[in-house]
Amino acid sequence: MEQNEKTGLDYAGGKISRLFSKMFFPTLLGLIFNALITIIDGIFVGQGVGPNGIAAVNIIAPLFMVVTGSGLMFGIGSSVVAGIAIAQGDGKRASVNMTQACVLSLVIVTILVAVLALFREETARILGCSDSLLPGAMDYLTWLIPGLFFLTFECIGMMVIRLDGSPKFAMFCNIIPAVINIVLDYYLVFPCGMGVKGAAMATSISIAIGTFMVVAYFLRFSYVLKFRWSGKGFFVNTWRQICIGSSAFITEIAMSVMMLTGNYVFMKHYGETGVAAFSIACYLFPLMFMMSNAVAQSAQPIISYNYGAGASDRVRMAFRLSLKVAAVCGIIAWLSISLGAKGIVTLFIDPDCGAGQLAIYGLPIYSTCAVFFAADISFIGYYQSIEKALKAMLFTLMRGIIVLVPMFLLLPAVFPGWGIWAAIPVSEAVTLATICVTYLCSTLRK
Repeated sequence: MEQNEKTGLDYAGGKISRLFSKMFFPTLLGLIFNALITIIDGIFVGQGVGPNGIAAVNIIAPLFMVVTGSGLMFGIGSSVVAGIAIAQGDGKRASVNMTQACVLSLVIVTILVAVLALFREETARILGCSDSLLPGAMDYLTWLIPGLFFLTFECIGMMVIRLDGSPKFAMFCNIIPAVINIVLDYYLVFPCGMGVKGAAMATSISIAIGTFMVVAYFLRFSYVLKFRWSGKGFFVNTWRQICIGSSAFITEIAMSVMMLTGNYVFMKHYGETGVAAFSIACYLFPLMFMMSNAVAQSAQPIISYNYGAGASDRVRMAFRLSLKVAAVCGIIAWLSISLGAKGIVTLFIDPDCGAGQLAIYGLPIYSTCAVFFAADISFIGYYQSIEKALKAMLFTLMRGIIVLVPMFLLLPAVFPGWGIWAAIPVSEAVTLATICVTYLCSTLRK
C-alpha cells in the first residue's frame, strides 16, 4: 500500500514545497483563529470592563500557557514518534503511542485542575494579583478551569490530525471554536454584562467544542491513527514523547515566565497602568507565536517522517524552506504591530488613557522580537523533529528564561523607558545568534 493511501499526504515522495503549502496554509489559518480566542477575550474585556479587566485576565493567563504547553508537549512528542512509526510501516504502534499520550496528559491535567479549583485565591496571589484586581482574576479563573480540562486533549489532537494527513480538518477544529468564542464573548460580556466571567465561560465552551471535534475525527474520519490502547511500554513510550516534546512545554512555560516577570516589573515601574499596557503586548504574543508555530508544525511531520525513513536530503529541504517562510512571517508581524500600534491599542482600551499611551510607545519596540522569534521557533521545531530534544530544550530555556529574566531586570534600570519593552526582543536575538553559531559549527563538522 502506498504511503499517501495511508495518511492522505505523500510525505515520502511528494514535492517538499507542495507538501509544506498543503500543511502551512490550513495550519496558519487554524492557529491564527486559535490565537484570536485569547485576543477577542482581551478586546471585549477591555472595552466592556476597562484596563483593570484585561490586567486581571493577564494575571491568570500564565495558567492557560502551562496547560497548553502540556498538550503541545504530548502532541509534538506523540506526532514525532508516530510519524517515525508510520514511516516504518507500523500504524498500530503509532496509534498506541498517540493513545498513551492522551491518557497520561488527561491524568496530569485532572490533577492540576483539582488543585486550581481548591486553591483559587492562593493561585491568583502567587501569580502576582493585587487586591484591586483580585475579584476579576477570581471570576476569570473560576470559569476558565473547566476549559483547561479539555485544552490538553485539543492540543494533542491538532498535532496528530495533521500528521494523519488532514490539515484542513485540524484547521476547522480551530476555526469553528474560535467563531463560537467570538459570538459568546460578545453576548456574555455585553448584553449579559458578565464581564471577565463571561469571557472565561466563552473560552471554556469553545475549547470543549474543539475537543469534541477532535474525538469525532479519531472515531470516524482518521486514515491511520485510531484510539488503540495498550499498556505495554507505557512509561517508556510516554517518557520518549515527553523528552521530544519537552521544549514545546518549556516554550509555554517560558511565555508564562515572560508574563509573570513582565507583570512584576511593569507593576514595579508603572503600577496597574503598566500591567494593563503590558497585557496588550501579551495578547499579541500568541498571534506572533501561532504564525511562527504554524511554520514549525507544517514542517514537523515532513521532517519527522523523512527522518524516520532516512531521507536526509528531504529533511534539509523542508527545514530550509521553513526558515525562509519563518523570516517572511516574522517581518510581516513586526511591521504590522509597529505601524499599527495606535489602532491595535484602540481595539483594547482608550488610547488616550495612561495605559494606552504607554502601550502605543512600547509596542513598536516590543514587536521587533517577531523576526528573531520566528527563526528561533523554526530551529527548535527542527531539533524536536529529528529527536535532538536536549538542544531544543536548551534553546527554549535560553530564550524564555535564562536570558529573558535578566534582561527584564537589567534593561529597565540601564535604559529607563524603552529598556523594559526591549527585554523580550533582546532575549530572542541573543538566542538566535547562539543557535546559528551552534548549527553552523555542527554543519561544518559533518
